[in-house]
Amino acid sequence: MTLKSKLKKFKSGELTAVKNVMTFSKKISTPKTKDLNIFLRLNENAIEQAKAVDKRIKDGTAGKLAGLCFAVKSNISVKGLETNCGSKVLEGYVSPYNATVINKLLEEDAILLGMVNMDEFACGASGETSAFGPTKNPRNEDLIPGGSSSGSASAVAAELCDFALGSDTGGSIRNPASHCGVTGLKPTYGVVSRYGLIDMTMSFDCIGPLTNSSEDAKLIFSIIKGQDNFDQTTKDAPKEKSSKKGIIGLVNVRDFCSEEITELIELKTNEIAKKNNWKIKKINLPLDIVIQTYYIIVYTEFFSATRKFDGRRFGKKIEEVAGPEVVRRIIGGSEITKAEHEGKYYREALKARNFIKQQFDEIFQEVDAIILPTVPRTAHKIGEKISVKDMYDYDVFTTPASIAGLPAISIPVGKIDNKDVGLQILAPHFQEELIFKLAKSFE
Repeated sequence: MTLKSKLKKFKSGELTAVKNVMTFSKKISTPKTKDLNIFLRLNENAIEQAKAVDKRIKDGTAGKLAGLCFAVKSNISVKGLETNCGSKVLEGYVSPYNATVINKLLEEDAILLGMVNMDEFACGASGETSAFGPTKNPRNEDLIPGGSSSGSASAVAAELCDFALGSDTGGSIRNPASHCGVTGLKPTYGVVSRYGLIDMTMSFDCIGPLTNSSEDAKLIFSIIKGQDNFDQTTKDAPKEKSSKKGIIGLVNVRDFCSEEITELIELKTNEIAKKNNWKIKKINLPLDIVIQTYYIIVYTEFFSATRKFDGRRFGKKIEEVAGPEVVRRIIGGSEITKAEHEGKYYREALKARNFIKQQFDEIFQEVDAIILPTVPRTAHKIGEKISVKDMYDYDVFTTPASIAGLPAISIPVGKIDNKDVGLQILAPHFQEELIFKLAKSFE
């Protein structure tokens, strides 16, 4: 059932907000669901909020999302709820305010169910680095759900909410969407406010929805987008429309991806292109430098962002409490920013970032959108030993859009060995509408 279909049931009286909350709450509280380790904190006021929403629905004054229930990644601030970033560093820290995206959803009468698990401080690609234990993949509990928005994707996949919010730095919405068989949108950088997001890398971070379809993602995006005076990086999307070429760029990924995933993506793309009369153009992206470029910037900005976690004002000192992946990134950022390097490595990474942006600009002169896999391999088992390099390489197909600030969506496209595989669509800045249109064709 799409979100629009469900909203019609609320308006007709066939379903109430209270019933919706109770149905999800009952499912969340079952032992089987608890074992998935998705929810970290529940909103104890959800039923009371639902009663108020039902009254507004009856009065005809309800918002656009009245009755729908959502879950939130635990690095997005919610007033009165513990916002711990999946870390013991911030365990017990209760946010004194709402993030802008939370206010926008509440103003449209969506109901918050609670805060969900994540990789610690968004550092991870598997959902295993949370200080409160790994999130399990509802499709197959032996497998990782992907990260860092592991709880958000798993909550949607397990049908524990109508939709969820996650954050995406280098693929943290799209990666778990792929592994959990759901849809995940990373908007154009700056289109959705980051105010209230406990950032990991401020020049990459985006907040976006995880849903069961591109149509649902489009609805939630329409609510949370827009300029925000609390976030100076935000902007309203320009009204200009890109010229239609009828050409889709299919990225050459064979040197970076499993053969099975490569063939599945090419097969689906060719099928849909033929059905919709699109032309396909084979293109190349500088995939050989994206991981190095991305992580130099991430290490530098993450090190800077974590200096406030000194154990004095709130929480505990991050270096003393956080897990190995967080500490690795702090140490890496500390080394990169040492005075004797005079910012050399960071500057070189910014040059590479500009080069990657230029490559996209040139490609979009020839194609409308770009298609490639979301991740290069299927999900591994929870606890399976993976090298740091292999773990970082999960991001090889998602970091390019992040580096260039482009909108990107991951949609389920099939299974390999009974493991979900995601297809990723990228478009020029502010062309989310094009992404939704193309995604719907694949669905």
